[in-house]
Amino acid sequence: MNEIKKEELYDLLASLIRIPSPYFEEEKIMEYAFEWLRDRNVPAQIHRYHEKEITDFKGMNVIGEIDSKKEGPVIYFNGHLDSVRLCSGWTVPPYDAMIKDGNMYGLGALDMKSGCAVIMQVLAEFVKNISDFRGKIVYHLVSDEEGPFGLGTTYLINDRKIDTADFAIITEPSAGFAGVESPSLSLGARGGYNYKVKLYGKSSHAAAPELGVNALLDAAKLACELEKNEMKKDDRLIRGSHCLISMSGGGQACSVPDYAEIEIFRHTVRGESIETIKDEIKKAAERAELSSRFEIELRSSPAEGFDGGFDPYVIDEDNEYLAILRESINKVCGRDAGTTYFRSIGDFNHIGGKLGIPAVIFGPEGKNYHAADEYVKLESVWESAQSIYDFLVSTLSVK
Repeated sequence: MNEIKKEELYDLLASLIRIPSPYFEEEKIMEYAFEWLRDRNVPAQIHRYHEKEITDFKGMNVIGEIDSKKEGPVIYFNGHLDSVRLCSGWTVPPYDAMIKDGNMYGLGALDMKSGCAVIMQVLAEFVKNISDFRGKIVYHLVSDEEGPFGLGTTYLINDRKIDTADFAIITEPSAGFAGVESPSLSLGARGGYNYKVKLYGKSSHAAAPELGVNALLDAAKLACELEKNEMKKDDRLIRGSHCLISMSGGGQACSVPDYAEIEIFRHTVRGESIETIKDEIKKAAERAELSSRFEIELRSSPAEGFDGGFDPYVIDEDNEYLAILRESINKVCGRDAGTTYFRSIGDFNHIGGKLGIPAVIFGPEGKNYHAADEYVKLESVWESAQSIYDFLVSTLSVK
């Protein structure tokens, strides 16, 4: 078995960290990834899209296929090259890829430039070393996963660049997200919807509040009733949850607020939908005995065929490709991979939920994603890459 060269892998990761790529600003890193892959004979092309309705964003993805032209399984990889925007509080340079105590620091180091480096290095090694295989490898390095709509993967689905596959590996930091030691496999994820409830009351002078209808007070009552909702349980995703993320209304110096709104992010489990969410809001409003009129507004997606939400999903624990991946991880790491289920959302929901592809999240260990002093444990990056390489060779070898 050929080994992934640590120095090459870590140099690639450092190069990606040194290119700032907050969502909506990914052009330079996409061009770098494209050229890096082409220079190593990995089939690559630029996929372009234009979201015209809301953001007017012109985005890029790097995509490709390594096709044996023989019957066999289709293995799909997905990773995002964008990061969140730089926050305050960093005590180390965010773009220098500094190494200390076996960790590499930088914005996006964990989430998820390390995972993208894994995909890129594995593909380069596979093309260099393996000429006789079966099936096909499809990969997508996407933009705007961290943005409000996940446009990169959304447009790849709409443009039919991915319909189905036998198995998908999303190299998000499964161990880092779960806060556990690597190796760790996430075998599913909760879904979610963002929604607002807009409340319309009646203004009056603050000296005579009984003459008005206080929309802000009703908003508070509704928020409190929503907190009391009993969340649906799931034997693998545990249960749904909701979080009040904003509340606004009023503002005049001496008037009863005639308008208010609350914004909720609602994480879902299997069996929950837009309709069940609307129903729980209406029941909470009845219990709150609101005087204000209200409207429910779910955040929509600018892309055709998407409702703005993220579908929850789980993978069959007896999946044959999952078993091969577990064997590869044990061979490389000398220990079994732990099992987790991801509590939040990402492009994996579109792959595993909307498309129904058996999808696992498998990637490195580290800390401080979406926070200052983000870092990834370098040994876990190599273990992820070597495990996936071994999996590909085992899965696609000519029988």
